[in-house]
This record gives sequence, structure tokens and C-alpha cells, in this order.
Amino acid sequence: MKIRSLTARVLLLATLWSALGLVTIAVAISALYRQGVERGFNNLLRAQLYNVVNSVSIGDGDSLTGSPALGDLRFSQPETGWYWLVEPLGNYATAPLASASLGVANLAVPDVEETPFDQNYERYYEMTDDVGNRIRIAETEVVLDDQGRAARFRVSGNLQVIEDEITFFTSRLYGALAVVGIGGLIVNGLAILYGLKPVDRARRGLERIRRGEAERIEGDFPREIMPLASEINALIDSNRRIVERARMQVGNLAHSLKTPIAVLLNEARTLDKTHAEVIAAQAEAMQAQVTSYLNRARIAAQRDSVLARTEAQPVLERLVRVMRKLNGEVAFELEVAPDLTFAMEQQDVEEVVGNLLENASRFARTKVVTRVTMTTREDDATDGRRGWIEVVVEDDGPGLAPEQIGEALKRGRRLDESKPGTGLGLSIVKEISGEYQGAFGLSRAGIGGLRAQLILPAVTKDTA
Repeated sequence: MKIRSLTARVLLLATLWSALGLVTIAVAISALYRQGVERGFNNLLRAQLYNVVNSVSIGDGDSLTGSPALGDLRFSQPETGWYWLVEPLGNYATAPLASASLGVANLAVPDVEETPFDQNYERYYEMTDDVGNRIRIAETEVVLDDQGRAARFRVSGNLQVIEDEITFFTSRLYGALAVVGIGGLIVNGLAILYGLKPVDRARRGLERIRRGEAERIEGDFPREIMPLASEINALIDSNRRIVERARMQVGNLAHSLKTPIAVLLNEARTLDKTHAEVIAAQAEAMQAQVTSYLNRARIAAQRDSVLARTEAQPVLERLVRVMRKLNGEVAFELEVAPDLTFAMEQQDVEEVVGNLLENASRFARTKVVTRVTMTTREDDATDGRRGWIEVVVEDDGPGLAPEQIGEALKRGRRLDESKPGTGLGLSIVKEISGEYQGAFGLSRAGIGGLRAQLILPAVTKDTA
């Protein structure tokens, strides 16, 4: 799954790295500690072994004599796993010496080929005693007198001591590392949040620009963020200049064409009726085409601009208020969801919605209903990341048959010649909504007449 949050990404990577590092440290320290404990255990057995060696000799009657004092009560307690044993080697017969903890039991002797002696003539090996203790044995062979009589000396220790010591240490180690890891994660999280705070400030500044609350990103940013804020401000300034230049050019072109078209229309009135109608119709078509293409050029210049926004409530209320004054016999109802903002220029919103209201008022019998809400689009090319506003205008007039709807959207097409108008309104609505990547459609209204549905882009926090 793709993580979209920069904070979550950094926290996740920091957590994984910290966890990997702490686990590696824990394993390494545990291994080193085990090696140290085992080495210390072997040294203890070796010291006790030579303590026994120094305490035993050949006495009268060629017998082994001695009473090693190892200073550990476990050598005198049975079945502890702590034993010492001295056995004669060679052709002289004598009883072995053993610790009280060993009693009458014996310890097996492994084959020398399997467990050889080292350079100090010592060897260490592990085995299980008669009561199930895992023990480690230190062994050496020593010549006791000048006659070459020797003995095998062995001292054992219980390996459970090592395991208990290692378990105690690792439990404390893991607890300490867990505290360090959690503390480090908290500190990393706070440091990351603090470090990314300027980015969040820049995001909020850009959101305020999209809402129309500011014109530039203001604030003191770190060196890493300041170039980004400066570039965004430069882009906004460039965008504003492009829009203003486009508006000026559109205005100049409209002004330069307005007079010739007006002259044509005036001259048409002086001609006979047949020629006048032809010239007037063509002049009006020219005027409509000029208006359409000028609108397209203007919309294309500012369609994706962060400056294009219009609050829905006041604009629509003003349009409905005007329509009520012009059509006193028709009731106009308006329902607008709160906090809706079009990502469009105000004049374009007024153009498309005004045309729909004007068309509905011409054919309505008693009322026109307008509903404005947020919506989504299944065919949205932005994968749902863009907001959309649905404007629905319904009237209780005669409506249109399905085969008439396509004709009604054609430029200059009028299905009812008895009503005033040029037949350009619905086609203009379709063109402007298309320029904003929106949608427009006609259908049968629930109250009996025509239902006009308009989908227009919205300003949302996600798109900000």
C-alpha cells in the first residue's frame, strides 16, 4: 500500500531502522555475554580442578589421600551437579576420591579421540549426570610421584547456572533496549513533526490562497522550504499576469469586433425585410461565435488557476433574486448546501446557471426548483481527488421528449419559436461546462417539466 503521508513514511522508516538496530544490538550483546559467562565458567572449573590437584597426593599404602576444600557448599550437597572426582591411572590399585555431592555415582569418561586434550593437557566436555543435570566437566591427568603413578582429576559444574545468569541478563537487557527504543521512537516522532512543521505551514498557506483568503504564501520558512514557497509565489504571480493578459486581450478583441457587428445590425434595419433578416441572423451568429470563442480562450487561460473560485451561495441567491423580479408569476425555490465554492470565474458561473434559470422561467407554469450539492463522478479522470458540484434546475413546464433533447443542445436551435430567445443558451452552458471538464445533461423532471443537470468543479481541501 502506498503511503501518502510524508510524516508516516519517515516515522515508518525510522521505526524499522531502530527496531533492526536494537534487535541486532540485543543479539550481539547476548552472544558476547554468553561467551563471557561460559569463559568465566570454564575458568572457575579450571581453578577448582587445580585446587583439587594440589590437595591430593599418594599416601601410605599407595592410596590416594587428600580432602580438597573448594569453598563451595554445592560440592557437599547431593545431586547438585557440582562434583569432583580423582581416579587412579596405571597398575596400582586404590579407591578413587570423590566429593560428597557425587556419592556412589560415577561419571562416564569420553573417548580421547572424540574429546582430545589441549596443549595444556586439559579437556572440557558436557554430559548429563544420573539425576538429569546438564554438567560441564574439566579434566586433566597428573603424575603424583617419582614412581610415575598418576591420577585422572575431574571437576564438574551445573550448566543451569550459566542459563540462569544469561536469562537474568537478557531479560534486563531486552527491557532496557525496549525502553530506549520506545523513547527513541517518541523523540524521533516529535523531531520529525517539528521538522515538518514548516511544510505544513506552507500547505496551509496554499490552502488559504485557494480559498481566496490570501494572495501569496507568507511566513518565515527554513532554507530548505523557502525556495519552494518563493517558487509557488512566483508561479501565482505568473499565473495572475497570464490571466490578466488574457482578459485584456479578450476585452480588446471584443471591443474591436463589437462596433463592426453593431454596424451590420444597424444597416440591416435599413434594408428590406428579406435581406435584413438574413444579415441580422448572420450578424447575430457572428456575435455568438465571437462570444463563444472569447469565452473559451478566457476559460482556458484561467481554468487551472488557483485564483479561480466563486462562492456558490451569494452568486446563486443573487441570480434567483433577479429572476423573481423578472418573472413575478413564477415561484423560484433555491436549495444550496453550505460551504460550496466553484473552482470557476464568477462570470462563468453566472453565465451557465443564469442561462438555465432563464430557460426554465420561459417554460415554467408555476415554479422553478434549483438544488446545489456536492457530488462525485465515476468517470473522474483525477481518481476522485477533485471535488464536483451538482446544479439541478427543474421546472413544471411541458418538458422535452427524448428525441428533442439532442436538438435542444445544438447551437441556435429553437424548438419553440413562440418563446423569445436566440437558441444559444443551452449550447453555451454545454460549452462552458465542457471547458471546465464538467458535464451537462437534460432529462424529465420529477415535477413534470425539464430537468437540467450541471456538474461543475469545486474547490475542496483535498485539492487545496
